[in-house]
Amino acid sequence: MADTRRFIEELYRAWRDEKNAALTYSAAAAHETDARRRDIFLRMAAEEEKHAARWEARLRELGDAPGDYVETPAEVQKRREILSRDPLAVASAFAAAEVNADGGYEVLASLAPTEKDRAAFLDAGRAERAHDRVLKDMAGRDEHPRSALDRILGRERHVSGGGWLGQAIYGINDGLGAAFGVVSGVAGATHVNSSFVLLSGFATMIASALSMGSGAYLATKSEKEVHEAEYSRERKEIAEHPEEEREELSLFYQLKGFTETEANAMAARMAENPEEMLRTLAHEELGLSEQAFANPWTAAVSATAATAVGAAVPVLPYVFTGGITALVISFVISTLAHFGVGAAKVVVTGRSWWKSGLEMMVIGLGEAAITYGIGLLVAPLLGR
Repeated sequence: MADTRRFIEELYRAWRDEKNAALTYSAAAAHETDARRRDIFLRMAAEEEKHAARWEARLRELGDAPGDYVETPAEVQKRREILSRDPLAVASAFAAAEVNADGGYEVLASLAPTEKDRAAFLDAGRAERAHDRVLKDMAGRDEHPRSALDRILGRERHVSGGGWLGQAIYGINDGLGAAFGVVSGVAGATHVNSSFVLLSGFATMIASALSMGSGAYLATKSEKEVHEAEYSRERKEIAEHPEEEREELSLFYQLKGFTETEANAMAARMAENPEEMLRTLAHEELGLSEQAFANPWTAAVSATAATAVGAAVPVLPYVFTGGITALVISFVISTLAHFGVGAAKVVVTGRSWWKSGLEMMVIGLGEAAITYGIGLLVAPLLGR
């Protein structure tokens, strides 16, 4: 009985939320001057009203008819406050409400007494997620064109992650920094005992390279698996709810400037090719592209090799010479290498090359000074 009572309470809350959402979207449409946005708000209001009618009918079946819907003063005030904002903030507020509604339907699905109820709530949740995506895209369309373009490009760069070149640059940086610090510290602790420095340097090079390579492989593999899982979920939604997905794609096209008739025609044509529709929806909703999926092995090899190359720089002088001479040469070439790596980072960061190089060089020098000082402090403990 307790579960039934909670189910009815949650269903009643969902009914009120849908009625309120329908009124809110209708009010937003009345305030809207853009024909495309107004039409989208009206269609969302109609869909929310359908959900409300569905939940009202179910409540009647359970012997708990909700009666007439009467707004509370708080709901009226909240609507007025939202509609007083600029268009971007209005769309963003609506998107946040859709996310909350989706969460409510997940709760209802878990409490559903029948499989039919559960399927109905999951279907409603998918509709709320579709609304959320459309509203977020609508908010982006209200940005200044430059900001919107930067946002889209930034999202696409995030998916690609800088590619193998970025992995290589950051791998060199990590290997160089780790080995330079270790070599400096051991040199300070052992009074530049070349054998100790060489051994610790090579051990650091191998450990850093393997660590970076495995880390790059696992991170890239995980990211790829997440993207592929998103593709699988979207493919399933297209197969199970083709009309809903086609409606969603039509709304995206309308936000891009097409009329409703044009958008519906384009969505219908796209639906004739499910795989092409999948790629389009994945890009529109999630910013994903199959071409952007990085190869985990490419990332691993580039990160491993680059880290080993970077770590070898401070160590190499000790292979050919020793003592203070090796320390000075290691210090000079490592400092120059830090500057070079910092300057090369502009390939993926776009910053000023000399500022980036100088910053990296200062950090490297600071790291070496600190580890060398620690080595000098540890030296007495080693009996040196």
